[in-house]
Amino acid sequence: MVLAVVVGAGAGVGSVVFRWCITAFTHVFSGQADYAASPGTDNPYVPWLGPYFVLLAPVLGGLLYGPLVNRFAREARGHGVPEVMLAVAQRGGRISPKVAVVKTLASALTIGSGGSVGREGPIVQIGSALGSTLGRITKVTEHRMKLLVACGAAGGIAATFNAPLAGVFFAMELILGTFSTEVFGATVLASVTASVIGRAAFGDVAFLTLPAFHVAHLAQYGLFALLGVVAAVVGLGFARVLYLIEDACDWAWRGPEWLRPALGGLALGLVLLALPQMYGVGYPVLEKATAGGYAVGFLLLLLVGKVLATSLTIGIGGSGGVFAPSLFIGAMLGSAYGAGVHHLLPGTAGSVGAYALVGMGAVFAGAARAPITAVVILFELTGEYSIILPLMLAIVLATATSRLLTRDTIYTLKLRRRGIDLDGPAPGARIGAQQVSSVMDPLPSPLPASTELADAADLLSLSGYGALPVVDTDGHYVGVVTARAIAEALTEQPDAVPAVVGSLTEMPAPVPADQPLAQAVHTLLSAAGTGVPVLDPTHGRPIGWLSHQSALRAVHTTA
Repeated sequence: MVLAVVVGAGAGVGSVVFRWCITAFTHVFSGQADYAASPGTDNPYVPWLGPYFVLLAPVLGGLLYGPLVNRFAREARGHGVPEVMLAVAQRGGRISPKVAVVKTLASALTIGSGGSVGREGPIVQIGSALGSTLGRITKVTEHRMKLLVACGAAGGIAATFNAPLAGVFFAMELILGTFSTEVFGATVLASVTASVIGRAAFGDVAFLTLPAFHVAHLAQYGLFALLGVVAAVVGLGFARVLYLIEDACDWAWRGPEWLRPALGGLALGLVLLALPQMYGVGYPVLEKATAGGYAVGFLLLLLVGKVLATSLTIGIGGSGGVFAPSLFIGAMLGSAYGAGVHHLLPGTAGSVGAYALVGMGAVFAGAARAPITAVVILFELTGEYSIILPLMLAIVLATATSRLLTRDTIYTLKLRRRGIDLDGPAPGARIGAQQVSSVMDPLPSPLPASTELADAADLLSLSGYGALPVVDTDGHYVGVVTARAIAEALTEQPDAVPAVVGSLTEMPAPVPADQPLAQAVHTLLSAAGTGVPVLDPTHGRPIGWLSHQSALRAVHTTA
């Protein structure tokens, strides 16, 4: 608890410093506090350049952050969250402490000089690096180290966006991928501490200022549902273009890496000259679009421009997040969609701004596949509760559509392209690539589904297993029954009519015999009993049994 509070305080202070650096560098490079609020204006420091200063700003910024990242912390390049996910999944939560300093400066320079990226990725990496550093200093266990990393991520999100709940769910849903009382308690402490510091520095106001919305017609829910599906496709398209342009930049560049952001900044400068609204994070443009300040054609142009500008910024070696660009793209899509349906169904469609808000959450959910975080963070960023039902509907549909179309998110795709599977073993791990069939135990004698609980309890107590497979009257596999489930049933209804194990059968996630052991271990860890059946990959019938002990046998088979 004490360490969580300390990490939250560090993340809160880090977010204040980070936002101050962004503002300071934006002033230096553009002469404005936020150039997107007055796009196309001259830089008062070099008025003789007129609006053409945006051609040089990314170049000068790249000359500063390119050598910094290349020399001190190459993991600070890009959008940050995948690196934190990898550290938690395969590196015991260990993140170099210098990442916090380098990421702060590199991302602030990138955004200040016109890079069209967000603040969430950097602050997550900054806070996580602080948590990891504190864990090393105090020599905590690996489990606690990962928890402190999550606390740093939660605190960074909470303080930067004045969204304490979103910080908690972001850490649990995306960084740890697990929910528990301990994790929730620790991340809440860190998030609250960071939020207090953030509110003292930035004020207790919603991050975005949007007009009030409401759903006036039931038919609008159908329109919001369709928007959720469309938004998922757009979110996935954003992820694909992002890495396609990064590949193109990798293919085209043959010079030293430290110089890549500077020369690549010329291409980004051309985009900013054509669409100055792409300069920096772009929240003022987002708010204006939500308020109906742009025509449909220009909204779609801004959508395409943001995809291109963000992809270029990351592709040339810039440092920044993809969360804010996802919100921007969603707002443009939602506003254009809302204007279209308002033209077609003027008496039914309702406010255009409501579609913009829903589009923001749905595009992020489609790209990141984090529905709880998307719902909570949109609510906290805007303070707008009246739109919560259509927001939830669209976000769930966007998440489901995304899952149907691809197995990867905008975060995990970056790692998979480098040959890293978060569900698989770390490189060089002793347990990983072996097939389950090479280590599984013989299949225990299955229980008929008609076995009474008292008899099943006797058989389980003598079997040496915490669970046993169950078959129906035809001998077909129908699931497993655990000792825990039988014990609970006998405790809760001691005088009831004798029940049978068929009523307590559970169907665990399938573990085919040819599945890599690293994936099967994840299933085993989440199983209710002490083991899971191993299935024939062709017919789906159980042919073996995988337990923790049999998984550990892989250490000896590869030695």
